[in-house]
Amino acid sequence: MRFSPAQQRYNRRALWLSIAYMALLLPAVYLLSRHMVGGPAAYVIGVAPALPICGLFWAMGLYLVEESDEYLRMMQTRALLVATAIALTATTIWGFLEGFELVPHLPAYIWSVVWIGGLGIGAGTCRITARRSA
Repeated sequence: MRFSPAQQRYNRRALWLSIAYMALLLPAVYLLSRHMVGGPAAYVIGVAPALPICGLFWAMGLYLVEESDEYLRMMQTRALLVATAIALTATTIWGFLEGFELVPHLPAYIWSVVWIGGLGIGAGTCRITARRSA
């Protein structure tokens, strides 16, 4: 299956943002876990790996705007909705359990990881649904 031009642009953006994430995460973990940086610089270094992840969210939205194929746009929208439902459900349940001190605290960035994993589940769900209706 060939990718649409919008999918190709999205894939290129996602690849570069993923590379940027790793390039920023590794030094941030190294420097901050060893307390080699402090003050305002520590905040800048601490936020830096989050920016490419935020860029991925932007790239997904941009893909929806750029995709001219209505079917592909609908399938991606469904996957995004499934991912959002999974992440919001997980955060709500974990938040209540954490509030009642039944589970440990998790860092907040874990929920974007859950959401991105939910995209895979959403894409798989869309493929299965599309095959059944064909």
